[in-house]
Amino acid sequence: MQKVIVTGGAGFIGSNLVDRLVSDKYKVIVIDNESAECNEEFYYNEKAEYHKLDIEDYDAIEPLFKGVDYVFHLAAESRIQPTLERPVKACMTNIIGTCNVLEASRRNGIKRVMYSSTSSAYGLKNSIPLIETMHRDCLNPYSVTKVGAEDLCKMYYTLYGLECVIFRYFNVYGERQPLKGQYAPVVGLFLEMKKAGKPMTVVGDGKQTRDYTYVGDVVEANILASKTNNKDALGEVYNVGTGTNHSVLDLVKIIEGEHIHLPPRDGEARDTKADIGKIMLDLDWYPQETIENWISNYKKEHKI
Repeated sequence: MQKVIVTGGAGFIGSNLVDRLVSDKYKVIVIDNESAECNEEFYYNEKAEYHKLDIEDYDAIEPLFKGVDYVFHLAAESRIQPTLERPVKACMTNIIGTCNVLEASRRNGIKRVMYSSTSSAYGLKNSIPLIETMHRDCLNPYSVTKVGAEDLCKMYYTLYGLECVIFRYFNVYGERQPLKGQYAPVVGLFLEMKKAGKPMTVVGDGKQTRDYTYVGDVVEANILASKTNNKDALGEVYNVGTGTNHSVLDLVKIIEGEHIHLPPRDGEARDTKADIGKIMLDLDWYPQETIENWISNYKKEHKI
């Protein structure tokens, strides 16, 4: 049985990945400090092994890497707004923490690291879709630190031969997404407001667009990257999106409810849409779910 580590494995995306890995008969070790501000709860699979540790503490996490085959690194300060308030914390977690994970992997002979980054790396672009070769234009501490961690992954592959595959996720939604709080992603937040009979709070004019990507498709990208024999994928960055985008007002229409407008926020891109040609070619990955279908099923299941 192969052994894997999932950092951030008790959170939204990480817990979905843990469930898949357990189902696929991996021995799964989870490292999570359980501090994510927008998670109303954390998720545990009874067949996985959990360690409440911080990736900023190298000496604490390094022993867990012994005998491990693959590492899926998702632990991060993972929202823009909190990093605007605490940029030093973002640097400690996203850069120092990632360096600790990479160094522990290198010293323990890990076969490959899958790193979760962000489409925020692209910043403000005048044209979409966003392609991996575009100049990175970071607008906030979150994107700066995530991009810095991307570069660490590339350096560890080039300098030390530690195999890495890097993903830039586009607005992930799905089961276990945070539903409450000022930092919750918009899909979960809107659905919870609809369920409570409250108007959905649209930031700005609502015409800003995002490429909403299903968490199950994100999990599949990670699995494919860990298994690929395509050496051209190593040290590379891949968009994980759908290649389509929707405005916030489109979401309001799909969910079907009242809405109000709030003042716009600084430091966020106006439009995003992924070019997914590279990941389709190199990893044979294709998105399987659409935001319209998922929301429709969610509303039926939860009777909202």
